Amino acid sequence: MRPPLPGTRPGAKPGPSQGARPALERQPTAEERRRSQRVLLRISVLVHLKGREKPIEGTTHTVSATGGMIILSQGLEAGTKFILENPRTQQKVEVNVVRPAQLNPEGSLVPVEFLAPAPQFWNIYFPPSVN
Repeated sequence: MRPPLPGTRPGAKPGPSQGARPALERQPTAEERRRSQRVLLRISVLVHLKGREKPIEGTTHTVSATGGMIILSQGLEAGTKFILENPRTQQKVEVNVVRPAQLNPEGSLVPVEFLAPAPQFWNIYFPPSVN
């Protein structure tokens, strides 16, 4: 038999905050499963779609080291690949739309991921993931 935990009565069963470690027994949250930290960042972006002469203007909603959520006037289908440009740095990267766009009062929220690592694309520093 184990000795009682400090602050408990002998023979008492451990409560939710005593002895049990629920974080190890439950499924991780979406935030805990993320590959990288998300950051709220509003900057202009340009979307270069194949077959379109002019790029589509948009803004970022949130960004991460692996992609971001961009706001466009129209949604794009999941699986659409295109070139995303950061006009501040004039850097371009190929991205993929990972899920269907969600409507929002500002437009369509389009989630994208980089097809190749581009840690400096947003021109901000992301701390290493602790997961």
